[in-house]
Order: sequence, then structure tokens, then C-alpha cells
Amino acid sequence: MAMSGQVSTPSFTDVYGATYRLVEPGAFVLGAEGHSGHPSERPACRVEIGEPFFLAERPVTQAQWSDVMGGNPSKFQDGWSAGLRPVEQVNFYEVQAFLEHLNLRDANHPYLGLVGRWRLPSEAEWEYTARSGHEGRWWFGDKDVELDDHGWHAGNSGGSTREVGLKKPNDWGFYDMNGLVNEWCADHWSRNYNGGRTQRPYAEGDGEKYVVRGGSWFTESDSTRSGARSFAARDKRSDGLGLRLVWEPLEPMNGGGVQGASSSIIDQS
Repeated sequence: MAMSGQVSTPSFTDVYGATYRLVEPGAFVLGAEGHSGHPSERPACRVEIGEPFFLAERPVTQAQWSDVMGGNPSKFQDGWSAGLRPVEQVNFYEVQAFLEHLNLRDANHPYLGLVGRWRLPSEAEWEYTARSGHEGRWWFGDKDVELDDHGWHAGNSGGSTREVGLKKPNDWGFYDMNGLVNEWCADHWSRNYNGGRTQRPYAEGDGEKYVVRGGSWFTESDSTRSGARSFAARDKRSDGLGLRLVWEPLEPMNGGGVQGASSSIIDQS
């Protein structure tokens, strides 16, 4: 997928004003090559992203969560702008309930002429988008000193979350993928990449722990790298743990196959 600099791809906006941007198929190297990175990021493996999907430009906010779920579990609720901060302190079970509510609400609602479903990204989809075509520690380079312009972390957050979308987006137009809050992924946790990975979530093991990605407002810079990974138990709540939505097209409204519908969207870009 040859995309560099700020790109314009098909997108849509939901009732909360959140934007979902098309991520096109391509291939990338998941994890750290050689002896770089953490042992959990090895062995590096090539992953094909064969199916396009729409990813939220920003994490789910407190305002969106509250409207769907009727309550707000977040720690950082003070101030007039709290609704624009990411929701946090949500465990995996609560995230699944949130997705169920969204899918019931939007079961017959088309976006860009397609019907689809809401879900979490797989770990491979998350890193593919975070890297946005780059191979370094972060999409913008390898120097810690540059991180302040692109993400919230322990060194610049001031001890709390901040409103989503305040830092610079990556080259594919996505914000806050390096810091702010860790984001739940759909994959069961495994301590390495033995056996390789695909676009679909890794589902081996008992599923007691799930992958989380991105680092947070209270982690050091190394934890915000594009390839950095961690995990959380299904019932874990943390003021540095939230989520980002995927909307996956299922079929075109006028009939035909899923792939044909996806291809027609890409051709419009």
C-alpha cells in the first residue's frame, strides 16, 4: 500500500461527529526484526491485510460511550471538555456490550451505501494503521524528542488524559495511536509471534488476556512505539485503557459480493 504524507481516502461520520477512514489492503512487517524491540514483538512476520476496513480517526470518547451505555465509568470526567476525552476504565466485557448496542442500533443503517458491523481492530490491523507505511519506532521517526508533537505520554500529559485529536495525525490521518490511552484489540494475548499472524484476530489459548496497544498518558515513550504491545485481563479496568472502533463493510446495499463493494469504494478515492 503506497501511501505517504497526508492522504485523502473515503470516510464517513457517525451521529457523534466521529470520523471513520478507509484503510486499504496492503502488507507490512508485524513486530521487531532482528534483536530490536521487546521479546514479545518477535519473531517479526509479514502480514497481508487483504480486506479493507474503516477505522475511527480517534479513540471512543466519554460522550459517545455515555450516550450508548447510559453512564460514564471514566476517571477523568471533570471540566467542560471531559466529553471529548477518551473513555477509560472499561473492561473487555463492557466493550463487548458497547459493540452489541452499536450493532443493534445500526443493523440496517448504511454508511457509504454499505451495511456493516462495529468491532475492535485485530492487533495486525492496529499496527498496520499505526505504522501508516513506515518501519521506524514511530511513524514519524525514531527520536523520542519528536514524540511530544504526536502523542500524550508520561513526559507531557500533565498527569491525566487529554481531549482526543489534539496531537498531529499520522500519515493516514489517524490520531492518538501513540499514547493517550491503550486500546483493546480483539486478539488473545500470546507472549510472542511464533507461528505468524494474519489480519484476523489471534484466537489460540483460553482468552483470559487480550492484547492492548498504543501506550498511555502515564507510560514512558518506549511503550508508545508502533510495535509496542501489552496485555490486560478481560476484567481489567484502568484509567489508561480505552478503545477505538472498526466498522467493517459486510455487503453492498444493491446486492453483490463484499469484495466488489469494497473495491468500488476504493476506486472512488
